[in-house]
Amino acid sequence: MPTTGGDVLLDHGHDGQVAYLTLSHGGYTVVTMEMRAKMAQRFAEIDRDEHVRAVVVRSDGKHFTSGGDIAGFMEVDPIDLTALGHDITAPSRSPKPVVAAVDGYCFGVGLELVLSCDIRLATERSEFALPEINLGMIPGSGGTQRLARLIGLSRAKYHILTAKRISAAAAHDWGLIAELHADREALDGAVEALVTKLIAFSPAALRTAKEVLDRGVDGPLYTGIELERKAYAMLRGTQDFAEGVKAFGEKRKPHFTGR
Repeated sequence: MPTTGGDVLLDHGHDGQVAYLTLSHGGYTVVTMEMRAKMAQRFAEIDRDEHVRAVVVRSDGKHFTSGGDIAGFMEVDPIDLTALGHDITAPSRSPKPVVAAVDGYCFGVGLELVLSCDIRLATERSEFALPEINLGMIPGSGGTQRLARLIGLSRAKYHILTAKRISAAAAHDWGLIAELHADREALDGAVEALVTKLIAFSPAALRTAKEVLDRGVDGPLYTGIELERKAYAMLRGTQDFAEGVKAFGEKRKPHFTGR
């Protein structure tokens, strides 16, 4: 059997509107095969919960994660490895905005998980890497494709082919990270401020914006624009948009329900 252990803890905050997923497996947070499967299970539960409006992915270890359970890979049949990549990319398929909070090492499968999230915040001591080439392997959970789309093909080739780490400052400069913060306490405060802002918006608008961005960026420009126009017209018929217009005219904060 593949190596097990560790957990992906699920908690809620903000009256249940924010789901917190916490990687939990020691100080360096090695991600086991069991944890990969649990990530997909947790997101399936979150995605069914209409009360949840935003998700945070974080770690309770000294580091976000030092990577995957290397020895465990030799105990998994090659055909089964494809499912592992599907599990770890669950954030990208969630209709809800997913925020990654990174402190310390974010290596291998941990970086692939973070790349699958929508918004990434980190501390200044954080480091990012896809070191699989050291093992005679390549990233297998979306790392090659997502990193190239975020930082450019040339940079992605350099860092994947050499396993060179990306500093927090470079990750921020290149757009891999949206915000950098001094330490974990500051990071936690910034995450709370961000999710407080997100859950005040229309869930329907957030869901639609995420889908239009994700679907449009991989196609021709005209296809993306057409998708955007149709989504814009669709949202015109929602109760949330009517509430937003009414609240604007009445100079008050809108109360969005996701309808």
